[in-house]
Amino acid sequence: MLKQMTTLALVTSLAGCAATQAPEQPAPVDIDTFNASLSEQKSELVTLISANQSEQQAALTSLSTQLEQLSKQVADVKTQPEKQVVQVPVQCDPSPIGDKFILGAVEHVYVDEIKAGFETRIDTGAESSSLDAHNIILFERNGKQWVRFDVFTQGADKPSQTFESKVERFVRIKQDADEKNDRRPVIHAHLQIGNYKAETDLNLVDRSHLDYQLLLGRKFMQDIAVVDVGQSFVHGKKNPSKTAK
Repeated sequence: MLKQMTTLALVTSLAGCAATQAPEQPAPVDIDTFNASLSEQKSELVTLISANQSEQQAALTSLSTQLEQLSKQVADVKTQPEKQVVQVPVQCDPSPIGDKFILGAVEHVYVDEIKAGFETRIDTGAESSSLDAHNIILFERNGKQWVRFDVFTQGADKPSQTFESKVERFVRIKQDADEKNDRRPVIHAHLQIGNYKAETDLNLVDRSHLDYQLLLGRKFMQDIAVVDVGQSFVHGKKNPSKTAK
């Protein structure tokens, strides 16, 4: 009897251990539920892809429209006639330095007593100023010394004009060491260079062998002008207007 009870207790104990060690089995999967979930995910993915494609298509359409507009603008520009640029000369007086005005190495100078303008050499190496004159004849008028002289006011190939003026004084100019002093009559003249007016003395001498009929020296420039030898005709080449002040 005791043996049977012992055997029964052992069998019962082994059965309990077996029940404890056995793994739990997963719950069975519902195939219909799984297929429904998969179908829903697939539908969401298709919707997302379709939305992205729509956005990309809209962006491409907008870019295409912009390119067409730009191409049209370029075509319109090419078909328009070229605009002609007209350069309008600006006339202005050279900027003075302090209270002095600027002269180039050569300027157009109008001599009021001669009523003519000359291309004039501005020479800082010469002390006095000279005017090309021919047939110089001295005479008296009302007890004063006067001079009659000819000037080619329109060029050497045109007839000269005769002028008379009171002699202010005489100067002696020595050109070379071997030559005697050249005694010249001096007249007073009113000059205009561009918009600038000045007065100076001019000695009369034959300058036909030189390039310029009129030469202005240091005495003229002193206190009123400075010379920029790198420029010419700073004040233009035309005679002043009769209405110019």
